[in-house]
Amino acid sequence: MIEDAFLAQSRRLLTESYLPRIEQAVAGLSDEQIWWRANPDSNSVGNLILHLTGNVRQWIVSGIGGAADERNRQSEFDTRGPFPTGELLARLRTAVEEADRVLSTVSPVALLERRRIQAYDVSVLQAIYAVVEHFSMHTGQIIAFAKMWKGDLGFYELSHGTPRPAWHGGKDGD
Repeated sequence: MIEDAFLAQSRRLLTESYLPRIEQAVAGLSDEQIWWRANPDSNSVGNLILHLTGNVRQWIVSGIGGAADERNRQSEFDTRGPFPTGELLARLRTAVEEADRVLSTVSPVALLERRRIQAYDVSVLQAIYAVVEHFSMHTGQIIAFAKMWKGDLGFYELSHGTPRPAWHGGKDGD
């Protein structure tokens, strides 16, 4: 069924594509690099990781899964660190794992159920789609920052003529 394919792809993107790329991108960055901002109105990699953690928890773990919504969205942007990189990534990984558990229980019929998340009245399908799209956008921003500091991030193995994913969990077609 297309509903099952949608749920499986959403789970795979979050757990096997975006999260591992973020982890690989920020590996080896210093705390100063993680919390660096281009200007006072910009976000750092640390802020983006806190923001993704809050978004996933609010929209999927709470909004779909029913857990308490304890998010303070503004603090995700106001924080200036320093949280160690390992702690930031552990928080994000935990949020993604919790979201994956919630998504594993969503039935195809439930995708059309309505939820009130933040100020939005959305279907479960819309909430999942919004989180996956949002996660993708900020993953790209984190990768861009990391490339600025590190250069090539080694996401693809190129020695056999065809690019092959080289991040943990990466599969062909990403």
